[in-house]
Amino acid sequence: MPANSPTPDEETIDQVTGAWWVYQLRRGHRFSTDDVVAGWTAGSKRPDARRLIDLGAGIGSVGLMTLHFMDPEATTVFVEAQATSHALCRKSIEHNQLQHRVELRLGDLRDESLTPESGRYDLVTGSPPYMPVAKGVISPHPQRAACRAELRGNVFDYCTTAARLMKADGTFVMVHSARDPRPEQAITAAGLVLNERRDIVFRAGQSPTIAVFTCSFSGDRHDADPLVLREYDGTWAPDRLMLRRSMGFMD
Repeated sequence: MPANSPTPDEETIDQVTGAWWVYQLRRGHRFSTDDVVAGWTAGSKRPDARRLIDLGAGIGSVGLMTLHFMDPEATTVFVEAQATSHALCRKSIEHNQLQHRVELRLGDLRDESLTPESGRYDLVTGSPPYMPVAKGVISPHPQRAACRAELRGNVFDYCTTAARLMKADGTFVMVHSARDPRPEQAITAAGLVLNERRDIVFRAGQSPTIAVFTCSFSGDRHDADPLVLREYDGTWAPDRLMLRRSMGFMD
Protein backbone atom coordinates (compact mmCIF):
# COMPACT_ATOMS: atom_id res chain seq x y z
CA MET A 1 0.00 0.00 0.00
CA PRO A 2 1.44 3.46 -0.89
CA ALA A 3 2.71 5.50 2.05
CA ASN A 4 0.04 8.17 1.59
CA SER A 5 -2.85 5.73 1.37
CA PRO A 6 -4.92 5.36 4.56
CA THR A 7 -5.47 1.91 5.99
CA PRO A 8 -9.08 0.66 5.77
CA ASP A 9 -9.73 0.97 9.52
CA GLU A 10 -9.06 4.72 9.27
CA GLU A 11 -11.76 5.23 6.65
CA THR A 12 -15.50 5.58 6.45
CA ILE A 13 -17.61 5.55 3.31
CA ASP A 14 -20.41 8.09 3.35
CA GLN A 15 -23.22 9.09 1.02
CA VAL A 16 -22.97 12.49 -0.68
CA THR A 17 -25.84 12.12 -3.15
CA GLY A 18 -28.66 9.66 -3.59
CA ALA A 19 -26.40 7.53 -5.79
CA TRP A 20 -22.78 8.34 -4.90
CA TRP A 21 -20.50 7.81 -1.92
CA VAL A 22 -17.11 9.10 -0.81
CA TYR A 23 -14.33 7.62 1.24
CA GLN A 24 -13.02 9.89 3.98
CA LEU A 25 -10.81 9.59 7.03
CA ARG A 26 -12.56 9.02 10.32
CA ARG A 27 -10.28 11.55 12.03
CA GLY A 28 -9.18 13.56 9.01
CA HIS A 29 -10.85 16.13 6.79
CA ARG A 30 -14.50 15.30 6.16
CA PHE A 31 -16.99 16.88 3.81
CA SER A 32 -19.28 19.50 5.30
CA THR A 33 -22.12 21.93 4.67
CA ASP A 34 -19.63 24.15 2.83
CA ASP A 35 -19.30 21.45 0.17
CA VAL A 36 -23.05 20.88 -0.06
CA VAL A 37 -23.94 24.53 -0.67
CA ALA A 38 -21.11 24.91 -3.19
CA GLY A 39 -22.18 21.83 -5.14
CA TRP A 40 -25.86 22.77 -5.03
CA THR A 41 -25.20 26.32 -6.19
CA ALA A 42 -22.94 25.24 -9.05
CA GLY A 43 -25.34 22.56 -10.18
CA SER A 44 -28.33 24.86 -9.95
CA LYS A 45 -26.65 27.68 -11.84
CA ARG A 46 -25.21 25.63 -14.72
CA PRO A 47 -27.04 22.31 -15.17
CA ASP A 48 -26.24 22.71 -18.88
CA ALA A 49 -22.47 22.50 -18.30
CA ARG A 50 -20.71 19.73 -20.18
CA ARG A 51 -17.09 20.33 -19.24
CA LEU A 52 -16.38 20.95 -15.56
CA ILE A 53 -13.33 21.31 -13.32
CA ASP A 54 -13.04 21.42 -9.54
CA LEU A 55 -10.01 23.19 -8.07
CA GLY A 56 -8.65 21.89 -4.80
CA ALA A 57 -11.03 18.96 -5.09
CA GLY A 58 -10.02 17.28 -1.83
CA ILE A 59 -11.86 14.00 -1.40
CA GLY A 60 -14.16 14.89 -4.30
CA SER A 61 -17.30 15.90 -2.47
CA VAL A 62 -17.91 19.28 -4.16
CA GLY A 63 -17.11 17.88 -7.58
CA LEU A 64 -19.41 14.89 -7.18
CA MET A 65 -22.28 16.93 -5.79
CA THR A 66 -21.93 19.31 -8.73
CA LEU A 67 -21.79 16.46 -11.24
CA HIS A 68 -24.97 15.05 -9.69
CA PHE A 69 -26.93 17.86 -11.38
CA MET A 70 -25.46 17.35 -14.85
CA ASP A 71 -26.52 15.26 -17.81
CA PRO A 72 -24.79 11.87 -18.13
CA GLU A 73 -22.49 13.09 -20.91
CA ALA A 74 -20.94 15.81 -18.73
CA THR A 75 -17.35 15.19 -17.62
CA THR A 76 -15.19 16.78 -14.97
CA VAL A 77 -11.58 17.16 -13.84
CA PHE A 78 -10.61 17.10 -10.16
CA VAL A 79 -7.36 18.91 -9.28
CA GLU A 80 -5.89 18.16 -5.85
CA ALA A 81 -2.37 18.49 -4.44
CA GLN A 82 -2.75 16.65 -1.11
CA ALA A 83 -1.81 13.02 -1.67
CA THR A 84 -4.07 11.41 0.94
CA SER A 85 -7.16 13.29 -0.24
CA HIS A 86 -6.29 12.44 -3.84
CA ALA A 87 -5.98 8.74 -2.99
CA LEU A 88 -9.30 8.72 -1.18
CA CYS A 89 -10.95 10.50 -4.11
CA ARG A 90 -9.58 7.96 -6.57
CA LYS A 91 -11.03 5.17 -4.44
CA SER A 92 -14.42 6.92 -4.40
CA ILE A 93 -14.46 7.41 -8.18
CA GLU A 94 -13.74 3.72 -8.68
CA HIS A 95 -16.38 2.72 -6.12
CA ASN A 96 -18.99 4.84 -7.93
CA GLN A 97 -17.79 3.58 -11.35
CA LEU A 98 -17.27 7.12 -12.61
CA GLN A 99 -13.87 6.68 -14.22
CA HIS A 100 -15.37 7.53 -17.62
CA ARG A 101 -16.66 10.89 -16.34
CA VAL A 102 -14.05 12.03 -13.79
CA GLU A 103 -10.38 12.68 -14.48
CA LEU A 104 -8.13 13.05 -11.44
CA ARG A 105 -4.98 15.20 -11.51
CA LEU A 106 -2.53 15.31 -8.62
CA GLY A 107 -0.76 18.64 -8.32
CA ASP A 108 -0.89 22.31 -7.37
CA LEU A 109 -3.75 24.26 -8.96
CA ARG A 110 -1.34 27.18 -9.50
CA ASP A 111 0.77 25.06 -11.86
CA GLU A 112 -0.45 25.93 -15.36
CA SER A 113 1.23 22.85 -16.81
CA LEU A 114 -1.24 20.75 -14.82
CA THR A 115 -4.22 22.43 -16.52
CA PRO A 116 -2.96 23.75 -19.87
CA GLU A 117 -6.43 23.80 -21.46
CA SER A 118 -7.16 27.51 -20.89
CA GLY A 119 -10.62 28.79 -21.82
CA ARG A 120 -12.17 25.35 -22.14
CA TYR A 121 -14.51 24.88 -19.17
CA ASP A 122 -18.20 25.70 -18.82
CA LEU A 123 -18.15 25.48 -15.03
CA VAL A 124 -15.34 25.83 -12.51
CA THR A 125 -15.83 25.15 -8.80
CA GLY A 126 -13.59 25.66 -5.81
CA SER A 127 -13.54 25.65 -2.02
CA PRO A 128 -10.39 27.57 -1.10
CA PRO A 129 -9.01 27.18 2.42
CA TYR A 130 -10.13 30.03 4.64
CA MET A 131 -7.16 30.51 6.96
CA PRO A 132 -4.01 32.49 6.11
CA VAL A 133 -0.93 30.66 7.37
CA ALA A 134 0.12 33.60 9.55
CA LYS A 135 -3.24 33.92 11.28
CA GLY A 136 -3.89 30.52 12.78
CA VAL A 137 -2.53 27.29 14.18
CA ILE A 138 -1.71 24.77 11.46
CA SER A 139 -3.07 21.31 12.17
CA PRO A 140 -0.40 18.63 12.66
CA HIS A 141 -2.60 16.36 10.53
CA PRO A 142 -1.33 17.00 6.97
CA GLN A 143 -4.67 16.39 5.30
CA ARG A 144 -6.60 18.66 7.66
CA ALA A 145 -3.89 21.31 7.42
CA ALA A 146 -4.08 21.41 3.63
CA CYS A 147 -7.86 21.80 3.66
CA ARG A 148 -8.02 24.55 6.27
CA ALA A 149 -4.86 26.62 5.81
CA GLU A 150 -3.57 28.40 2.72
CA LEU A 151 -0.57 26.13 2.25
CA ARG A 152 -0.90 25.91 -1.55
CA GLY A 153 -2.57 29.12 -2.57
CA ASN A 154 -5.40 31.33 -1.39
CA VAL A 155 -8.64 32.68 -2.77
CA PHE A 156 -6.74 34.97 -5.16
CA ASP A 157 -5.00 31.94 -6.70
CA TYR A 158 -8.29 30.08 -7.06
CA CYS A 159 -9.94 33.03 -8.80
CA THR A 160 -6.98 33.61 -11.11
CA THR A 161 -6.87 29.96 -12.12
CA ALA A 162 -10.64 29.80 -12.58
CA ALA A 163 -10.60 32.85 -14.86
CA ARG A 164 -7.88 31.27 -17.00
CA LEU A 165 -9.78 28.00 -17.38
CA MET A 166 -13.28 29.36 -18.02
CA LYS A 167 -14.88 29.77 -21.40
CA ALA A 168 -16.01 33.27 -22.30
CA ASP A 169 -19.51 32.33 -21.12
CA GLY A 170 -18.26 30.14 -18.29
CA THR A 171 -19.21 30.27 -14.60
CA PHE A 172 -17.11 30.03 -11.44
CA VAL A 173 -18.68 29.07 -8.11
CA MET A 174 -16.76 29.02 -4.84
CA VAL A 175 -17.48 28.88 -1.12
CA HIS A 176 -15.53 30.91 1.41
CA SER A 177 -15.82 32.68 4.75
CA ALA A 178 -18.65 35.21 4.90
CA ARG A 179 -16.55 37.42 7.18
CA ASP A 180 -13.52 37.67 4.94
CA PRO A 181 -13.39 40.59 2.48
CA ARG A 182 -10.85 38.84 0.25
CA PRO A 183 -13.22 36.74 -1.90
CA GLU A 184 -14.81 39.81 -3.47
CA GLN A 185 -11.40 41.44 -3.84
CA ALA A 186 -10.01 38.30 -5.50
CA ILE A 187 -12.93 38.06 -7.93
CA THR A 188 -12.32 41.62 -9.12
CA ALA A 189 -8.55 41.14 -9.29
CA ALA A 190 -9.02 38.11 -11.57
CA GLY A 191 -11.11 40.12 -14.03
CA LEU A 192 -14.35 38.41 -13.04
CA VAL A 193 -17.75 39.82 -12.15
CA LEU A 194 -19.51 38.78 -8.96
CA ASN A 195 -23.01 37.94 -10.15
CA GLU A 196 -24.36 36.59 -6.88
CA ARG A 197 -23.40 36.23 -3.26
CA ARG A 198 -25.50 33.99 -1.06
CA ASP A 199 -24.83 33.91 2.67
CA ILE A 200 -25.35 30.70 4.60
CA VAL A 201 -26.92 30.95 8.07
CA PHE A 202 -26.42 27.81 10.11
CA ARG A 203 -29.12 28.72 12.64
CA ALA A 204 -31.87 31.32 12.46
CA GLY A 205 -30.91 34.55 14.20
CA GLN A 206 -27.17 33.98 13.81
CA SER A 207 -24.78 35.81 11.50
CA PRO A 208 -23.62 33.94 8.39
CA THR A 209 -20.26 32.22 8.64
CA ILE A 210 -19.84 31.12 5.03
CA ALA A 211 -21.01 32.42 1.66
CA VAL A 212 -21.20 31.09 -1.89
CA PHE A 213 -19.98 33.34 -4.71
CA THR A 214 -21.10 32.92 -8.33
CA CYS A 215 -18.97 34.70 -10.94
CA SER A 216 -18.58 35.13 -14.68
CA PHE A 217 -16.95 37.55 -17.11
CA SER A 218 -20.02 39.75 -17.50
CA GLY A 219 -23.41 40.70 -16.12
CA ASP A 220 -24.63 42.43 -13.00
CA ARG A 221 -24.73 41.57 -9.33
CA HIS A 222 -27.96 40.36 -7.77
CA ASP A 223 -27.44 38.80 -4.35
CA ALA A 224 -29.68 35.92 -3.28
CA ASP A 225 -31.55 35.53 -0.03
CA PRO A 226 -29.53 33.66 2.62
CA LEU A 227 -30.02 29.96 3.08
CA VAL A 228 -31.10 29.22 6.67
CA LEU A 229 -30.27 25.65 7.66
CA ARG A 230 -31.75 25.34 11.15
CA GLU A 231 -34.64 26.99 12.92
CA TYR A 232 -34.27 28.86 16.22
CA ASP A 233 -34.96 25.61 18.11
CA GLY A 234 -32.31 23.70 16.16
CA THR A 235 -34.65 21.68 13.94
CA TRP A 236 -33.93 21.50 10.23
CA ALA A 237 -35.25 24.48 8.30
CA PRO A 238 -36.97 24.24 4.88
CA ASP A 239 -33.72 25.28 3.13
CA ARG A 240 -31.87 22.35 4.70
CA LEU A 241 -34.59 19.93 3.62
CA MET A 242 -34.50 21.42 0.11
CA LEU A 243 -30.75 20.77 -0.11
CA ARG A 244 -31.22 17.15 0.93
CA ARG A 245 -33.94 16.58 -1.65
CA SER A 246 -31.90 18.24 -4.39
CA MET A 247 -29.02 15.83 -3.69
CA GLY A 248 -31.32 12.85 -4.13
CA PHE A 249 -32.08 12.03 -0.49
CA MET A 250 -35.62 11.19 0.53
CA ASP A 251 -37.00 12.73 3.74
